[in-house]
Amino acid sequence: MMKNASYWVEKLRLIPHPEGGFFRETYRSELSIGKEGLLGQFAGARRACTAIYFLLEGENFSAFHRLRSDELWHFYAGSPLAVHWIAPNGQRSELLLGHDLEAGQSLQGMVRAGCWFASQVLDRESFALVGTTVAPGFEFEDFEMGKRAELTRLFPQHRDLIEKYTRG
Repeated sequence: MMKNASYWVEKLRLIPHPEGGFFRETYRSELSIGKEGLLGQFAGARRACTAIYFLLEGENFSAFHRLRSDELWHFYAGSPLAVHWIAPNGQRSELLLGHDLEAGQSLQGMVRAGCWFASQVLDRESFALVGTTVAPGFEFEDFEMGKRAELTRLFPQHRDLIEKYTRG
């Protein structure tokens, strides 16, 4: 019997995420990297790595946002998840996470630091359970939620995508 989204939310003790969906941090490295060992975009020391579970379901989506760190995605269960991203130079790409490798899906994929990205489950009647690993480790001060007007001004060629995956 296939487990539904509610099962995973309960069993993994997931909570609502500010960008949409549910999450829980599962790992925060004890190793810390000092500011002098990081690029200039970081205000201070960061943990070497952090990891979370992340679940999206149905019509919900993860709105466009960006991080100062690379984020590696891992697919676990449910339906395929599309991760749309826009690089700082305006190049658009899509990462399709899922188990069907013959259909071009991947079990893992990377979104580089500084790229704007959003995601949604392909089957709106289902869910996707994924994990992400962030290095240097995630801190909310390194998270920026996209604003529709600003992203549309920066990337007018992606207006439809931006309007679909922003909340204002």
